[in-house]
Amino acid sequence: MRPQGASLSAVRSKGRARESAPIEGLPVSKNEETVIDIIGMNHDGEGVGRANGYTLFVQGALPGETVRVRVMKTKKQYGYAKLLEIVKASPDRVSAPCPIYDQCGGCQIQHMSYAGQLAWKRQLVIDNLQRIGKLNVMVEDAETLESNAQNDNEGAEQRVHDDANQITGPATSEVQMIGSNRIRLRLEGVMNEEDAEQGIRVLPTMGMDEPWRYRNKAQVPIGATEGGLVGGFYAKGSHRIIDMESCLIQHEHNDEVVAKVKEIGSHFGISAYNEETGRGLLRHVVVKKAFRTGEMMLVLVTNGRDIPYKDEWIGSIREAIPHVASICQNVNKKQTNVIFGDETRILWGRDVIYDYIGDVQFAISARSFYQVNPVQTEVLYGKTVEYAGLTGKETVIDAYCGIGTISLFLAQHADQVYGVEIVPEAIEDARSNALLNEMRNVKFEVGASEDVIPRWKEQGIEADVIVVDPPRKGCDPRLLETILEMKPERVVYVSCNPSTLARDLRVLEDGGYRTVEVTPVDMFPHTVHVESVAMLVRDNYRY
Repeated sequence: MRPQGASLSAVRSKGRARESAPIEGLPVSKNEETVIDIIGMNHDGEGVGRANGYTLFVQGALPGETVRVRVMKTKKQYGYAKLLEIVKASPDRVSAPCPIYDQCGGCQIQHMSYAGQLAWKRQLVIDNLQRIGKLNVMVEDAETLESNAQNDNEGAEQRVHDDANQITGPATSEVQMIGSNRIRLRLEGVMNEEDAEQGIRVLPTMGMDEPWRYRNKAQVPIGATEGGLVGGFYAKGSHRIIDMESCLIQHEHNDEVVAKVKEIGSHFGISAYNEETGRGLLRHVVVKKAFRTGEMMLVLVTNGRDIPYKDEWIGSIREAIPHVASICQNVNKKQTNVIFGDETRILWGRDVIYDYIGDVQFAISARSFYQVNPVQTEVLYGKTVEYAGLTGKETVIDAYCGIGTISLFLAQHADQVYGVEIVPEAIEDARSNALLNEMRNVKFEVGASEDVIPRWKEQGIEADVIVVDPPRKGCDPRLLETILEMKPERVVYVSCNPSTLARDLRVLEDGGYRTVEVTPVDMFPHTVHVESVAMLVRDNYRY
């Protein structure tokens, strides 16, 4: 309640003054300009520098640069500054090729060379393992590690070639044999006490030969201007839509479909959803592209079931984009920033499109989760199979199995795979994908891993390997306890968040496991995101 007689504007002004009161004793003040050296980059891709010991985060600055900045915001321990001038540029600085890069929030580090991005992502993983997990990381430079890894791989390939006549069946495929030999050799070197003290080996980040146009899915929010519909990414730190004709990390066909939907929708006078009023029809356009088969799915996310000129709109889309195999409508009437609602209808074509990861085929529906970078997904899963060290005799449990992508990859090389996932729709997809691939050595169950896996153990199911691929928040503590109780010979941890990976590895190490090796995989070039695969073995375990 405001003081009697005080105007609302006066109270607001007093509140703003109180909030923006400067913090005394800082070496810099708001709006001050200063020159600083950038000594690192944080997980958001902001350059980290210090002004007289005070930390400043600078968007757009790269490690090794000297920059002139204006202080924009100060807190007790750190502040934020705007990049004004690059006094000395980093050798990794490049010109971002995207024309709306400075406005759009989709990519964060296009201004960094791709080699620089890969090196930074490896270092980000190392820093988290050391700082959060308090884990001992082997000190080797990236060039030495890359050379050693290449030598390991070439040696394994030669041994596979020499023993080619003895290879039979999917459980002893060339890829699996190479992986097993590499891991066996590495463990023989790492598992002795002297070498183990050197710490975890973090390999160079596995990047892409062509790190552009890699995304197979576009989720584009739709807005309106006087000229018609607009669609693109949100501007940094806002829900203001930056209209986009071309996204350099999207497959070209996704761009074409979104552009045609906007054009045709504008022609028929389709209204765009307004977040503030809750009115308007078209909320998002979602496009999925199957890289291997070429099939495409279009999902129109609408604020209601009725679509004006529905038949004409669908007919125009089919005529303009003949390779679209499925057109769906998802109805979301809720005032929320969640993209999908509960109801999905087929407007034309099939309810799924088909794609492959390696030799495994997947049916992809409107709401199925499917990795957005199929090229690197095969790399990620190949590394997972390698770290599992499968010979065809093992029983494997895949926690957080989703629609069964990793489970089915593992099932090609294991005796039996059990997958568990808390989302019922995902398990339905997983079972359908197992049938699609005629894989009978994999079983899926709905539930929380920490509840289902102990029940499996009571039924006599003992896992040789447990694979986890949790969300960004990491593993549930009870699942980690379950793993320690199950005592599998190996644990393979697939992570999309280095900080929670480090936290969970610490728990597993304290419980009797040893992290042998971690490989970062660049699933999202030109963004700050990095995936990793970690291999753990039970302490004192020998092959």
